[in-house]
Amino acid sequence: MPEGVDTPHGLDATAPLHRGRMVALMGAATAATLPGLLLRLSGTHPANWLGVVLFGIAIVGAAFLLAWGAEALQLDVSQGLALAVLALIAVLPEYVVDFTFAAKAGEDPHKYAPLALANMTGSNRLLIGVGWSAVVFIAAWRLKRISRRQGYEGPVDTEVRLDRAHSIEIAFLAIATLYSLTLPLKSHLMLFDSAVLILLFTLYGYRISKTPAEEPHLVGPARLLAEFDTRTRRVAVVILLAFSAVVILACAAPFAESLVGTGEQFGVSTFLLVQWLAPLASEAPELLVACLFAWRLNTNGGLGTLVSSKVNQWTLLVGSLPIVFVAFGGAHTGLPLDALQREELFLTAAQSAFAVTVLSNRSLSVKEACALLGLFLSQFVLGGVLPEHAREFERIGVGVLYLVLAAVMLVRQRRDMRQLLRDGFRASTDELLHEVPPSAVN
Repeated sequence: MPEGVDTPHGLDATAPLHRGRMVALMGAATAATLPGLLLRLSGTHPANWLGVVLFGIAIVGAAFLLAWGAEALQLDVSQGLALAVLALIAVLPEYVVDFTFAAKAGEDPHKYAPLALANMTGSNRLLIGVGWSAVVFIAAWRLKRISRRQGYEGPVDTEVRLDRAHSIEIAFLAIATLYSLTLPLKSHLMLFDSAVLILLFTLYGYRISKTPAEEPHLVGPARLLAEFDTRTRRVAVVILLAFSAVVILACAAPFAESLVGTGEQFGVSTFLLVQWLAPLASEAPELLVACLFAWRLNTNGGLGTLVSSKVNQWTLLVGSLPIVFVAFGGAHTGLPLDALQREELFLTAAQSAFAVTVLSNRSLSVKEACALLGLFLSQFVLGGVLPEHAREFERIGVGVLYLVLAAVMLVRQRRDMRQLLRDGFRASTDELLHEVPPSAVN
């Protein structure tokens, strides 16, 4: 019987996409970028709500093109360079939106400083609460369906398992999370914090570049690009990446301004718009790619991609914000953090701590995925229905609950955590090629 979703056990879980459909998808993504790009080039200033829609759709379209181009890039560069480039490309839309607010905060701290981290906290919680869970749910449903169709009887093991090499991402995420738990205790996100977090990202990049190369698993339009001859593919990938970057850089600032203007015009919390609406644009392509991997039962690729993105967000993205703030005229003490930002940082870091302890054995079950999704939805709904004066206690309360659950999981899986940290920081690349029992500790 099947033993896990990461190994399809000879089941044919793939279904070829039609060439015409791939071309249509790329055409649709390109068309989505044009209205926002043309508005930006013409200098036209649409109504705030219309700007949110058009510039947001342009960023979504460009992000899809980025994702497809970045996947195909793996065919033409070394493993280390591919990882370094992909780490930046995958979250470029979010970087640009966050950098826009950080730069504006340098000129007007009172108005924009509270928004500088809003998109990051929303994206992080969405990535774990929805993204990690979706990979498990889709793969579990898919494997059960295939098993029934091919006559398997009895229970099906639907637990998602990551390869041993992914211990590196989880281990560095654990260290970044520990440090992030200190940030809510500060009144400013300082340049010292930037140095620590960017150093962590640099060490992570160096460590991950030494891992064994893997054959990329391309799906959708990225697979269409892979069918081209080498010269044509490289030209197409460069054009995709360059065009997408231009669209994102051109549309991010007016998108951010439109969000702020829409909130002010309709009396909606600007912080909430930036925290939850902007991530829908920046995270959509990455979540879709991960879900496609899960559909094809390549859960190692799907979940592994989202874990890597989480590392990038907690290190390079957060660490860069004070630098951008100071560079655009902000106080040298660093990016100011008000009470709301500190509460949001605490909640986001606490969720990350729980997620890391759950994933310390490099596996994620349906039950654990339900816990991640349920806690995320509970906090999201409570934050929307509770009166303003009660939301502070709700954020802190849910954060404390995350930490309590993280402590329980850490006690239960302490041997797995020790093995994870050893693999993540000390094991040789040759060792990482070989699996070990989840609870085996030297």
